[in-house]
Amino acid sequence: MLKPACVICLLFGAILMIGEVGATRALPAGDAPRPIDASTKWNALVDEYFEQAYFKFNPTAGTSAGLHQYDPVLEEYSRAAVDRQIHTLHIFEERVAAFDVTSLDETEAADQQLVLSNILGTLLTLETIRPWEKNPDIYSSGISESAFTIMSRRFASPNDRLRSLVAREKQMPAVFAAALDNLNNPPRIYTQIAIEQLPGIIDFFRKDVPAAFADATDASLQAEFAKSNATVIAALEGYQRWLNSTLLPRSQGDFRIGADTFSQKLQFDEMVDIPLDKLLEIGFADLHKNQAAFSATAKEIDSDKTPRQVLAELQADHPTPDHLLQAFRDTFDGLIAFINDKHIIGIPSQIRPTLEETPPFERATTFASMDTPGPFEKVATEAYFNVTVPDKHDPPAKVAGLMASFNRGTIVSTAVHEAYPGHYVQFLWMHEALTKVRKLLGASSNAEGWAHYCEQMMLDEGYGQPGAGAKTKREAKLLRLGQLEDALLRDARFIVGIQMHTGKMSFDQAVQFFVKEGYQSRETAQVETKRGTADPTYLYYTLGKLEILKLREDLRKKEGAAFSLEKFHDDFMKQGFPPIKIVRRALLGDDSPAL
Repeated sequence: MLKPACVICLLFGAILMIGEVGATRALPAGDAPRPIDASTKWNALVDEYFEQAYFKFNPTAGTSAGLHQYDPVLEEYSRAAVDRQIHTLHIFEERVAAFDVTSLDETEAADQQLVLSNILGTLLTLETIRPWEKNPDIYSSGISESAFTIMSRRFASPNDRLRSLVAREKQMPAVFAAALDNLNNPPRIYTQIAIEQLPGIIDFFRKDVPAAFADATDASLQAEFAKSNATVIAALEGYQRWLNSTLLPRSQGDFRIGADTFSQKLQFDEMVDIPLDKLLEIGFADLHKNQAAFSATAKEIDSDKTPRQVLAELQADHPTPDHLLQAFRDTFDGLIAFINDKHIIGIPSQIRPTLEETPPFERATTFASMDTPGPFEKVATEAYFNVTVPDKHDPPAKVAGLMASFNRGTIVSTAVHEAYPGHYVQFLWMHEALTKVRKLLGASSNAEGWAHYCEQMMLDEGYGQPGAGAKTKREAKLLRLGQLEDALLRDARFIVGIQMHTGKMSFDQAVQFFVKEGYQSRETAQVETKRGTADPTYLYYTLGKLEILKLREDLRKKEGAAFSLEKFHDDFMKQGFPPIKIVRRALLGDDSPAL
């Protein structure tokens, strides 16, 4: 928390520094200290914000960003810590909002909007949505993420990283004490998700974490770790029992955030102020457009079958679970060659992401994800492409339902989304980001919108045709069908998120909507609906894609024959990942509507 005394200390330190410099070299007569320009003042405020209000309360994010001074520190989950964070954020809200941006350049002026939106969005979460009071999974999955960031990359020696992990583990039992104090009538689905995740999390600490540090050579440290890790496992097991016996029976809360909060969240997180009824019109229009394209493509594949029958054929065409990771890996050569040959976008590095199974604390709500190193990571720069492989103990029906989501068409679509030229390529471009703010803050409608846009753009540009990702015309049509299946999934998220959180659709109705209108298996629909209860604005996939498509066409009209798709993509990447509203202003020079 930034208290007045801290400001005085900072000023006093600055005075001492000036005095020391003055003692070394006296100012010539007539010289005066140069005034500090607006950019310097702004960057100083940015540094203060990230140090005092951002990483101080989110040290795991500091580790993920590559700032390893935060490695031994764990988030405080107590109500007092929440209140301290809220107080600090309100102080910075005033300071950032009051900053005069008229002397800043265009990028820094937009950064001021980004920082202020980040503050307001965090305050909305803490004060209004209140997951610390409603969602038991943030405690158990939160500590798992804090351990995972230490063990997943070799940014320091095994002994040094294990020392940091032990320091974090010693603070973890207090997390569950805070959970018991904070949690008050959570939604039943939230408690159920936490219970569903916990066996995998306990196994993670029991098996995966010790295995990751088997090469640590300090015997006394290993003994200390064995003790701290056993304490964490016992705390998790106790939390699991408490969730089942005490919290679940009294979990009667409502996960819906309501229309006003939903609109505010979109405004703060994505800089989108379109009314929800208008957004629903946009979502349904895109859903119907993709359903029509799906039916037409299915008819071209087999006119004797219904679209649903063709979809069933596509969903049955998938690798076995033990070959799933390799199936994704096998797409890389063709995707990279096509991107280079067709001048789609510059790829700043030839190093490829590593395929691995999704960490256990993310498996209940995630099928695939990209885990990239932070923008300030200097040593462990590898990236991981995570895929949720069915558990060997899952019943056959559950395995079949999950693998239907990894058919040949959606494997290509997902590889494009997560790796080339989606999330992974955007990460590679982050080193070109113009400012510290652009490296650390952004919008899901940009990051996920970009990745989802790439799924369609790559096929539109010719990938997936015979000789370029497909062997036959039929296979090319199946790839397009897979892309459309993923587009329908994102359209369903768009509509379900708004409808569920404004009280117009129940959980069960949302599951049915994913199945009937989104063309998903029931197993996938269950996972997607669970996610939507706690991730209300996951419409940002389709929202961002549509914004990028409009930006591209607006720029094409403006530039005419001079328009270059590769240059557009490269220029888009150079902006970092702010809301599309900011990218439009940078590329078009105006504030014309994003949709």
